[in-house]
This record gives sequence, C-alpha cells and structure tokens, in this order.
Amino acid sequence: MKINENVELERLLERVRRNTLGDLLSRTTDRYSNKAAITYHGRTLTYKELDNLVNQTAHGFISDGMKKGDMVTVMSKNSLDFVVTNFALARVGAVMIPINYMLTVADVQYILEHAGANGLVASAEYAPVLDEAVGDLDISFRYLMDVPAPNSKELSSWKPLVVVSEGQSTETIDVDIADDDLAHVLYTSGTESRPKGVMLTHKSIISEYVSTIVDANIEERDVAIHALPFYHSAQLHVFLGPSVYVGSRGVILDSANPEDILRTIEVEKVTSLFCPPTVWIGLLRHPDFDKRDLSSLRKGYYGAAIMPREIIKELSERLPQVGLWNCYGQTEVAPLVTVLKPEEQLTKLGSAGLPVLNCQTKIVDDNDNEVARGEIGEIVHRTPHAMKGYLHDLEKTAQVFRNGWFHSGDLGVMDEEGYITIIDRKKDMINTGGVNVSSREVEEAIYEMAGVSEVAVIGIPDAYWIEAITAIIVPKDGYDISIKDVRDFCKQKLSKFKIPKYYEITKQLPKNPSGKVLKRTLRDKYEGLANK
Repeated sequence: MKINENVELERLLERVRRNTLGDLLSRTTDRYSNKAAITYHGRTLTYKELDNLVNQTAHGFISDGMKKGDMVTVMSKNSLDFVVTNFALARVGAVMIPINYMLTVADVQYILEHAGANGLVASAEYAPVLDEAVGDLDISFRYLMDVPAPNSKELSSWKPLVVVSEGQSTETIDVDIADDDLAHVLYTSGTESRPKGVMLTHKSIISEYVSTIVDANIEERDVAIHALPFYHSAQLHVFLGPSVYVGSRGVILDSANPEDILRTIEVEKVTSLFCPPTVWIGLLRHPDFDKRDLSSLRKGYYGAAIMPREIIKELSERLPQVGLWNCYGQTEVAPLVTVLKPEEQLTKLGSAGLPVLNCQTKIVDDNDNEVARGEIGEIVHRTPHAMKGYLHDLEKTAQVFRNGWFHSGDLGVMDEEGYITIIDRKKDMINTGGVNVSSREVEEAIYEMAGVSEVAVIGIPDAYWIEAITAIIVPKDGYDISIKDVRDFCKQKLSKFKIPKYYEITKQLPKNPSGKVLKRTLRDKYEGLANK
C-alpha cells in the first residue's frame, strides 16, 4: 500500500471510530428521531428538530468564519439556545467556555483574557457584562440568545442566533475532530485567588457520561428537569449530556425556583430531578410541596455539597416512591467519580458511595502511599473522565497529577466495603449552596480594607447554605471596625455569592507555633453562629 493510501485509510478509520459530543447527538437522533428531546417555555423539540437546529447553527458559525479551536464563552441562564450552542460548537470543533453569570465584570474579564476568547454567546441580560469585560481582546463573534433581533443600540453589535441559523443547511457538518480534542473549558476556583481553566476533551466528557448512565441509572424513559445552571459541570455533564445520550426528555427551567420546580413536576409528569441540598431543603419547606401532585417523580439526585442526614431521612419519608442517588465529584473529573445508590441511602448514611464504572479511586497519605481502610487521607483517582490539564498552567497540572493519579484535594475515608465518606477539603475551599468559593480570595478582598490587621474566612454549618461563608476579623490597633463596615466593603469587592453571610470581630486568631491560623479551631468555635 502506498504512503498516501495508508494516510487516507488511517483518516477513514479515525472518522469511523470517532466519538465526540457532536457524534453523540447524531446517534441519538438516528435512534429517536421523532421522540421529544427538549421542552423550554412551552416549546418542545423532537430529537430531529434539535439536531436540525444544531446543524443550522453550526453552519452559520462556520459561515461567519468560526473554526476548530476557537475559544467561545457562553454566558446565560438555562435555555434552549444554550443547549443548541453547546452541540453546535462541538460540531464546529470550537471550545465552549461556560461562564458563571453571577461573576463580577472583573472576574469575567480575567476569564476572557486567560482563555484568549475570540467569541461570545450571551443572553441579552448578560451581553452588556461581556461587552464591558472584553477590554482590548479581539472578539470575532458576538451572538445573542433568545431574541429575534437586538433590542437596543447597546446590543447592535451582537448577532441573534436566530439570524445565524436562518436559511442554513440541516446537513451534519463533518469537521476533522478527534476524541481527545478540547471540547470545554470550565473555570473553577481553588485555594488560589484566581480561577483555573479545566480542560475537558470529548473523550473525558463522554467517558463520564457512560459512568453516569450506568451508576446513576439514566434511562431513555426519564423526564428530567434541568433547573441548576448549565455553566456548572453537575447539571451540564451529569444530567443534560447523559440525558441526551440515552434519548430521554429534558425540561429546561431558567432557575432552581422551588415553586417552578414543583409546578413543573406536576404539569410535565417529571420522573427525575437533580438538586443540591439547599434546593431540596427549599422544596421541602415550600408550601406547595404537599399541594402538588409529585407522584410521577421516581428519581432524586443530590450532590455539589454534603446533604444533612436529617434531610435524607425526611426526603425518604415524604417522597417514599423516590429513589435517591448521592453524586460526588469535581469539575476536573468531568465531574462524577462516586455514587451512593437508593438502596444504600440509610444503610450507608452520609457516604459518597462507591467509585463509578470508569473510575479507580483510593485514599493516600501525604507521601501518596495508600492508607489502611478506615484511615483518613486524600482521595485520588485514575479515570478517563479526568481533564487534560489546567489551561496555561503546567505547574498546577503536574502537581495534581503527580505519581500518575489525579489528586482531588478532598480528605476522605474508605470503609472495608470500599465506600467513601468525605471528611473535609484538603484545600481551603468553602462549598456554599453547591458553589465552590476560595476562602483566600475572600480574605484577600477584606485585607484591602483599611484598618484590617488579620482575617480568616471559614465555612460554618448552615441550615440553608449547608456551608455559610464566615469572616473572622482582627482590627488594627486604633481602628474601630464594625460588622456593617466589613459587609458594605465586601459588597463593593466581591461577587454576590462570595460575600460572607456571617462576621465576627475578635482580638486575635488562634495559631500554631509556626504562625499558621488554626481554621479547624475557628470552625469549632463558631459552628453554632448560624443558629443565633
């Protein structure tokens, strides 16, 4: 065989064997062409209609000059356009960068610059934020979601997605994309003050989908609510993506409003629902909970934060027909790594469960030696779910992948049967309402306030937030700082969800002999603050 013929054969083999997000939707469409795929604001699209719209949008992107490898941010609440954009960018080979719409302009600007974004997709609500954050970046594409045409002069530079897709071909685009090409970059905060860009390839994401489908029992007959933000890996990659993979129907809500969720369960005969603990608590406490017909609901998923044991018991009592799954993971592993199944909820109360299908997990000490069962150590993984690394940060990538395992930064314990219980975060992170917040970032903001000598930021138990951000402040001598002063200062410096819920003014912080602040001591001292 000639060299050119061999190269061509390799190309054909790669194409036949390829498995990308765009291919995933194609296969589901072939199987379930006329089945309902997505319902949003009363409009339902079949899989064929969704696939056609994705193809038209992808053709429109390419007609505008978009190409494989372009970095495109998406900033919007949940919508049909978000789903279409996700799959259209995948077919083009562009990289989607979902942005948390609660971030400040400064936070957004950092992400745009760090990622080297050259395309923006946003709803009308958040397009002005992106415009302000762009700075000196050369942006080639600005696309507006959910509107027929720009509704103000300020948005005149934005092209509506309906115009992008209008008149375009419904044929599937066949761009040369490999399984391990970059598909998404999701920004996540660590102990550092700046977020890190988690690089997820098509292979990472689809490997995680397979594990989710098997261990979280995602089925074609499901009718699932998608209410938590798509910018978060949990809703996007544990529920939306796997639901499309198996051909189930998704009902998209703009936000996780308890009243809307309860009404939608009744009206749409929803069978499957994912919520972090704060939203499950909100549902249980809502006056409509006992008024709505929730009998169709069969599957309840929780994650993103530790669920209080009493809430698990209450859910089991008030929704006896619903099986519960505890889903644990993190963005860097796309994100699911362990699941606790319904039959284990009470017998393994508080556990995060067993590693999922495509994940090998163990607990190690500070020298990366595996610890004995029952001993506390760091949770590490080997899995094809894992990210390709942190964008533009080889040093941090090498650090978390040392010795051939991904180091989660979470402390846990594994029992004799292999079930994992999360003890604490090794990194100094606060998980408030299912969103990770770096304590250091909050501390650094407060340190900018005149008169602050020292500050320690911790998470304390809270009935609603699960962990509430709490700031302990030591004033400089001669300064009279009030809690109101600190709160007002934080409102100027931090995104809303990063602002502490509680504050304490004290004379000194507890420290060890080397001068390190003893945050565990502070957590013990102030753990009841939310109950005052």
